[in-house]
Amino acid sequence: MNWYNWLIVIIPFAFVLYMAYHVRRYARGVSDFLAGGRLCGRYLISVGDMANSLSIVAIVAYVEANYRTGFSTNFWGGVILPISLMLSLTGYCTYRLRETKALSMGQFLEMRYNRSFRLFCAFLRTGVELLSNAIIPAISARFFIYLLGIPHYITIGSWRIQTLALVIGIVLLLAMFILLMGGTLSLVITDTFQGLMTYPIIFIFTMFIVLKFSWWDELIPVMADRVPGESFLNPYDIKSLRDFNLFAVVVTWLDTVLNRAVWFGGGASSAARSAHEQKMAGVLGAWRNGFSPLFYLLLTAMLLTVMNHVNYSAQARDIRIDMCTQISNEIVHDPAVRNELISNVTAIAEQRHIIGQDEPLSEKQNLDTPYMQKAHETLQQLPGGNAKFQEFRTLYNQLRLPVTIRNILPGFMLGLFILLMLMLMVSTDDSYIFSSAMTIVQDIIVPLRKTPLTPEKQILLIRILTVLTCVFFYFAALFMTQLDYIRLYTIIVTAIWVGGAGVVMLGGLYTRFGTTAGAYASIITGAFISGGGLLVQRNWADHIYPFLERAGLVETIAKILESCSGPFEPWIVWRMSAVKFPINSNEIMFMSMMLSIIMYCLVSLFTCRKPFNLERMLHRGKYAVDGEVKTFEKLTFRNIFKKLIGITPDYTTGDRIIAWGTFIYSFVITFLLLFVGTVIWNAITPWPADWWGWRVYITSIVIGGAVACISMVWFMIGGITDMRQMFRDLKARKSINILDNGMVEGQDSLADKAALDKVETESEKGQ
Repeated sequence: MNWYNWLIVIIPFAFVLYMAYHVRRYARGVSDFLAGGRLCGRYLISVGDMANSLSIVAIVAYVEANYRTGFSTNFWGGVILPISLMLSLTGYCTYRLRETKALSMGQFLEMRYNRSFRLFCAFLRTGVELLSNAIIPAISARFFIYLLGIPHYITIGSWRIQTLALVIGIVLLLAMFILLMGGTLSLVITDTFQGLMTYPIIFIFTMFIVLKFSWWDELIPVMADRVPGESFLNPYDIKSLRDFNLFAVVVTWLDTVLNRAVWFGGGASSAARSAHEQKMAGVLGAWRNGFSPLFYLLLTAMLLTVMNHVNYSAQARDIRIDMCTQISNEIVHDPAVRNELISNVTAIAEQRHIIGQDEPLSEKQNLDTPYMQKAHETLQQLPGGNAKFQEFRTLYNQLRLPVTIRNILPGFMLGLFILLMLMLMVSTDDSYIFSSAMTIVQDIIVPLRKTPLTPEKQILLIRILTVLTCVFFYFAALFMTQLDYIRLYTIIVTAIWVGGAGVVMLGGLYTRFGTTAGAYASIITGAFISGGGLLVQRNWADHIYPFLERAGLVETIAKILESCSGPFEPWIVWRMSAVKFPINSNEIMFMSMMLSIIMYCLVSLFTCRKPFNLERMLHRGKYAVDGEVKTFEKLTFRNIFKKLIGITPDYTTGDRIIAWGTFIYSFVITFLLLFVGTVIWNAITPWPADWWGWRVYITSIVIGGAVACISMVWFMIGGITDMRQMFRDLKARKSINILDNGMVEGQDSLADKAALDKVETESEKGQ
């Protein structure tokens, strides 16, 4: 890249950092630092959430999984669409959480259960967050190292410095700077600015891919060139797919419903001006992503084409050799083995795979297979060769994208891509770091204190924990080794928390019978099953399989696994392997969630002595001391349809238009017409393979592109308007409630305790 291409990166990102510095003057109280002063409008939250949900790790994880399985399983995600739509339109979980006015998950858990449970969950959740998110800086840093072709070691004077350590440090320093300035205020403002810049950049890349690669002559033929049972396009021909198959979709369905609120942690989750604004931000979520799904799909399709189509065979060989060489230089420390591995992969000839003439590709036999076989054979010379091959294969799958991008993008486009990735990286890292730091302060330190901290000391403490969290992330990212797909690693680690937390949150928000004992039973069950699964997965190739082999138990365990999975094949297939634990992360997570639900319900029903007062916790009815006007219509035959899509009397005309528009687009067009219509048609007359290519083109390129263009303009205008309003509101504020700091007395927020007690006293006198 030339120097002027670097200006494309430096100038916009410098402006983002300036805005983080500028907003620091408005962070005057704890609620500002933790919840943006609760002054955010719906578009501000939506655009910021869009930037936050996009990330390097999300893109790499999507490409990594879909490069292996294509897009056929995505079709079955349509089953959950009407449920997801209802969850958004009705404000499922998010509305009630905002009603509690809790600044953190722990504050809600103490209000609903008790303080000891809050502390227990805080320790567990923080540990899971740190463990699952610690790999993100390393993934982001490696992405940039391989994207720019930077050597793995650089020499500064007499110092030989590992590039990965240097880049991870820079990544975390940028995130830490934003957080130290103004906490959630800085996050919301900078995420919104980055989101506004992301829209046009993703539009440019979408147009670049559409114009450079032929959909019908290159992209579709590559995706259609698969053996029976592993189709990348036909959702009825996927019985042989593993890990990211139909069962994984089922787990995603369950996760969508059960775990909607498990990562609530203040920040943008409680930053809206009112519960209604928080709900509308969720409704707008159906539109806010704009070009993101289309960008993800085209990025993966482009990668599949470059790596597998005969038109790019020479370039694909260079990319694979480049990847293998860089990975070998990073992880293979024995010079002789490293040189042998590089020599072996370099000797692999150019593969000119002719679609329609040669045998279709498969998961086991594809153009990457010769490189994987050479790597496996060569790395067996090292102690723990299987584990080292796991590491090699993981990096190979993750770094295919940045190396390919470096080889095909011109300088100007590469500059835009670097800017996009830099913004996505920082918007994700700072959110994860702040979530961990805030949980430690708000849900561990604050509950243990008998007297409230002053706002200045509490904010200072959060800043100190932010720095310490960054230090932990730095060393964890540098020394942790990830041996599985990003999605599968994230699923199994987070399942230690979400395996039991989902039913705890739902039971706390929607039931009166849920008890602390039931909550403990659920959390412990989920953590035990998922944590045990993680330990077995992580130590399988190094210790467990070799032990089974020495004990002569491999065949016995293999037969047991096959017998257990037999009734569920081909969707669940457990086969013995020396490299990977036969039970995958989705299956372990499913077991933990199911057993946790059973434990929560049974234990709560047996231990419930008195129904919980939900109205008081939600500030409803006589307890509406927060000043918010909440109107709830009685359910009748005439209004049942409005109630189903979440329309309440406090909806404005604009809100109703948005709600009905979301319903018509998501339910009528996307679900009934495009999904149910396709299912019915295929039940009568199955489609040929090329028709599925047409379907993807119409739904993703034509309709998706049109919606993306509309939402890009819509959300840019709304985001800018809400940001200006927020700055006006920040300047106009005259006082801040210093008791709004996350502390709980009894089962009430300290900020509302006096007012709620007064309501109870007056109510008793009235009786």
